[in-house]
Amino acid sequence: MAKSLSRWAKQGWLTRVKRGLYAVVPIDASTTERVLEDAWVLIPELYGSCYVGGWSAAEYWDLTEQIFHNICIVAERPPAQKMEEVQGVKFVVTKMKPSLVFATKTIWKQNKKIQISDPHKTIVDMLYKPSLGGGIAHVVDCFKEYKNSEHQNFSKLGDYAGRMENGSVFKRLGFLAERYLGEEHELVALCKNNLSQGNAYLDPSLKHGPLVTRWRLFIPESFKDLA
Repeated sequence: MAKSLSRWAKQGWLTRVKRGLYAVVPIDASTTERVLEDAWVLIPELYGSCYVGGWSAAEYWDLTEQIFHNICIVAERPPAQKMEEVQGVKFVVTKMKPSLVFATKTIWKQNKKIQISDPHKTIVDMLYKPSLGGGIAHVVDCFKEYKNSEHQNFSKLGDYAGRMENGSVFKRLGFLAERYLGEEHELVALCKNNLSQGNAYLDPSLKHGPLVTRWRLFIPESFKDLA
């Protein structure tokens, strides 16, 4: 079979995506460099047990108007490389331990079954690891969109935050909830009740800024007006 696939690829009927994985080239395609209409169909074959998350899930659930050209993947096993380009599309892969993999939905793309984080888990994942949201500025925008969206469910958001086994999530969530939902909101109270010891960063990649003591959270200089 391997020899047949290789031969068909040389004849232009298939294009090699990566070792052992081929895609059919449409008859009217002018090139074999990129033949897939939707790169998401590659995800199950490339990464096995995984889900679409972060900024890509935020796009899917209409929690952002920003357009990302890379696809965010959350996988249970560490990838050989965090970013790889396949068929002209870049996939960015982040490892998540199995106990933190929950609240996914199944969607179908060209008969391929793909998992994606639900809207609430998407927000919580980005609070757990702001890099999944493309940085804290975009995570804040997604949270603001979420609170006004049809997906809004603050009880579920708080429940998911507790399942992430990380106190920084409640600190970030509480800070944003207080700012955008009001000091008396039930989500603010929940986060205060689950406030852990020690200080955290609103965004670990931005470590210069004041400490908001009530949330034990360092805020980047660009966000200090929200403190």
